Order: sequence, then C-alpha cells, then structure tokens
Amino acid sequence: MILLIIVGIVVFAVGYAAKKANSPIYPYSGIIKTVGIVIAIVGALSASIVQINPGEIGVQKLFGKVSNTILVSGLNLINPLVEVVTFDTKTQNYTMSGVLDEGEKSTDDAIRVLSADGLEVIIDLTVLYKIVPTEAPRILQEIGTDYRNTIVRPICRTKIRDNAVYYDAVALYSTKRDEFQARIFKTIESDFKSRGLMLEQLLVRNITLPASVKTTIESKINAEQDAQKMTFVLQKEKQEAERKRVEAQGIADYQKILSTGLSDKQLQYEMIKAIATSPNAKLIIMNGGKNSTPVILDAK
Repeated sequence: MILLIIVGIVVFAVGYAAKKANSPIYPYSGIIKTVGIVIAIVGALSASIVQINPGEIGVQKLFGKVSNTILVSGLNLINPLVEVVTFDTKTQNYTMSGVLDEGEKSTDDAIRVLSADGLEVIIDLTVLYKIVPTEAPRILQEIGTDYRNTIVRPICRTKIRDNAVYYDAVALYSTKRDEFQARIFKTIESDFKSRGLMLEQLLVRNITLPASVKTTIESKINAEQDAQKMTFVLQKEKQEAERKRVEAQGIADYQKILSTGLSDKQLQYEMIKAIATSPNAKLIIMNGGKNSTPVILDAK
C-alpha cells in the first residue's frame, strides 16, 4: 500500500515536470498529475485500513516504537505509515515427543530427565496455551513474535527437569504421575503468566522408563499375577475338600441310620417296593414265619 503512495507521488511529479518543460507529453501533464494524485489517495486509503481476522489481534509499530493500542478483529483505521504485527489469540499447542514427525520438530524432541533414584526417564509432553490479548504489545517489545521457541519450549523443558528430581522413576510412571503433572503445571503457569501467556492445560502424554526398570516391573507384575492365580487355586481346592468332607459326613450319617434305626418291617417294606418296580420279578412266595423273608422267582 505504501508502494501505491510512492508510485502516485512519482506520477504526479512527472506530470508536474512535464508542465514546465517543453516535453512531448506536455498536453497530458494535467491528466498525469490527476492520475498521480488518485493513485496516491488510493494507496493512502488502502494503507489506512487494515483487516484483523477472527481469533487475532493487531499490534501497531511505527519506526521501532510499539503502541499499546490493540487492534481487534475486523476493519481498523490506522496511520498509513504504521506496521501492524498480528498475534494469534486462539488456543495453541506445542508438542515435544520422541516419535518422529509427531511433535513440533521432525526429530526426537522428547524430554530426558533424571529421577530421584538417578535413572533417566523420557517424557512426551503437550502444552496448551494462548496469548493474553492485553499483553501482546509487551510480548512484541520484550520477546518478539517467536515466543514459542523463546518462552514456551525452554520453560517447559526446564521446569519438567527441575521437578522430576523429587520423584523416583517408578513413582513417576505409576502412583505419582498425576501429582507430578499438577506440580509442573503450577510452576509453568506462573512463568507463563509473567511473560504474557496463559497456560490452559499440560498433558504428560507418555513416560518411558529405562529397559532394566521395565523388565523389573514386568517381572513383579508377573509374580503378582502368579500369586493371585495360586491363591485362587488353593481357595478352589479348599472348597472342594470341604465339599467332600460334607459329602463323606452325610454318607457316614446315612450308614449309621441304616445300621441302627431300620426295623424288620421297614426292610420288608423296602424289599416289596423294589420288587414291585422291577420288570423281572413275577412271583413272590412268602413264608409264614414272623421273621421270614420273601422268595422271588423269575417267571422267565
């Protein structure tokens, strides 16, 4: 837009010079000057209006001096000589990962820290943050536009290393993971705030332990699973033994009842009932004696 103003001024100067000199374009000098003025006016108007997209703000800079006046989304009228620097105020994320091409850098960018027990732990992290709109002029003046690499990345990596030394490797991986995440969130949030940034969320995506520690943990888990399995087997065997004991006691009680409690008449009744239901018993001969037993003959 500034270029249009310059072009307009040049065209106007050419037309003005042609009016004084004996030039072939002398008859057109008035038209040339008019065209130059129109071009300059169009350039000035275009340079005086700037559009700020949704989710962005504009910071004005004139000859190295930053204005505290913020340009909001939409059309804004400004000094044609002012340079407008836009900042994204939407939620942004910065990922540091050991997986290639997953984070902001194409190489291994995971954070390697030392735990309280002297082991190296590898952490993948994602940071969600955004610019505080009113702090944009200060960010431009003190940090510049590359605040991701100037502030976000180094602060996150430093604070994670500083806080990891309070936890053992296994605790970081399991029981203390949430506590560790809350702790680094608090410290990073404080530093971001002092720099004009707002930390929204911090995600510890993955924690990788040394191979020797992983092997130890897996062995411990397998041993615990085997112990639980053995406990289940023993409990099942105990229940089976109890069942057999109850069954044996029932048989013993039944035999005791048979040996002591059945009379002759009851025995005769049971025999008759068995004979009546048997398809092979056709004839029953009873003796007349008191204690006699029946004689069964097969009709076949």
